[in-house]
Amino acid sequence: MSDEILGEGSHLRLRKQGRWEFVERIGVKGIVVILAITDDDEIVCVEQERPAVGARVVDLPAGLVEGDEELEAAARRELEEEAGYRAARWERIGTATPSPGLSAEVVTFFHAHGLLRVGPGGGDESEEITVHLVPRSGLKMWLSRTRARGVLVDVKLFAGLYFAG
Repeated sequence: MSDEILGEGSHLRLRKQGRWEFVERIGVKGIVVILAITDDDEIVCVEQERPAVGARVVDLPAGLVEGDEELEAAARRELEEEAGYRAARWERIGTATPSPGLSAEVVTFFHAHGLLRVGPGGGDESEEITVHLVPRSGLKMWLSRTRARGVLVDVKLFAGLYFAG
């Protein structure tokens, strides 16, 4: 099967294999998504602007695995960076492809147990992340209100809840 690079930017590459065109991230070996639930049964959610969809999006904390970083190490880093939490125990709960017709991304989900708040979160200097602690019992209502104010919901939030049971 022929493999052709159609274009490349700083972070993304557009490839064609046979008749399929798709995007891959340059230098990224995976993506981690973290389902973190506090001792008060609150789900840690993050919200940020996503230019690709022209809207703010609410999701679970997540991020890229780069270089020789291990998946769990990336999950630990992202949870603290985006949400301001550390976890006592980590459980790998599933893997999924969020958009296999468009992207080569494979996402690995982790459940973070025994959370400890260690900072404000908010992301790195290039991000403006808002952290939300949402009672699990009120998640459906909270998401409804969130969508009503024009915020999109990333499907990875639902997938993380599914994988955790």
